[in-house]
Amino acid sequence: MHCPFCSAPDTRVVDSRLSTDGDQVRRRRECASCNERFTTYESAELNMPRIVKQDGSRMPFREEKLVAGVMRALEKRPVSTEQIDAALNNIKHQLLAAGEREISSEKIGNLVMEALLTLDQVAYIRFASVYLDFSDMNAFRDAIEKIEQIKATKKR
Repeated sequence: MHCPFCSAPDTRVVDSRLSTDGDQVRRRRECASCNERFTTYESAELNMPRIVKQDGSRMPFREEKLVAGVMRALEKRPVSTEQIDAALNNIKHQLLAAGEREISSEKIGNLVMEALLTLDQVAYIRFASVYLDFSDMNAFRDAIEKIEQIKATKKR
């Protein structure tokens, strides 16, 4: 690691700790030349699978699109940032755990719908209305009935 102050190539690690999330290592370093101290963060670089769209085209996974879709569905809903982050991290973890180099956009959409169903039912309906391309009131009714069936099953 080069020193950001004097660009010397020799730095030593003074202290290492896990970050609060536990997914990064925080390192305090000291330059052997100028004795300045600085902090670096180290995290694993994971390759997300490529997305196969419905038309067969392929594109790289873009986390911003996933976040934007979920945030749009959850807009003005009483869901905490921590719950949203946990759901997004769970979706990304499932994509990585699949171990596939390519994954269909349909599978990602289904993962988002599952996450939204547990977070907020209104957000689920919002997302489903766009994702499933609801064409009339019956489609909304069917989605609401599905939620009610799931709730009834969980109560048993």
